Amino acid sequence: MTTSLIRSSKRSPRDFAKMQKKGMPTQVLRRIGQRIAGLERRRNVHMTAERKQEAREKFLLGGIVVKAGLLRADRAFLLGGLLELAKVVPGSVEHRRLCDAGEQAFKPPSLDNLSPRTDESAKWR
Repeated sequence: MTTSLIRSSKRSPRDFAKMQKKGMPTQVLRRIGQRIAGLERRRNVHMTAERKQEAREKFLLGGIVVKAGLLRADRAFLLGGLLELAKVVPGSVEHRRLCDAGEQAFKPPSLDNLSPRTDESAKWR
């Protein structure tokens, strides 16, 4: 057979070897990838901080429910009560009364209540 029947491969119209030497597209893509990775890291840190703050708030609200003695209360009852409380106008007499009751509940017990009674009506058993 003759060599005229065998075709040689054509050269590409674009010389990719020279393009890599310039490095421009590769460096740009690498930098864009690095920026994206950095932004994702920042977003994850921010989201983690938000999740931690939200978890802390839920934990504190759970402690308030326990302090109020409503640990075994029905969830619907609790939600209904909270919805009613949300209707109380801030600054109203009812709002102030409820705030005062809550502040009293958060105060530690005074030492006067823990001291032994000296009157005769209170006998020790």
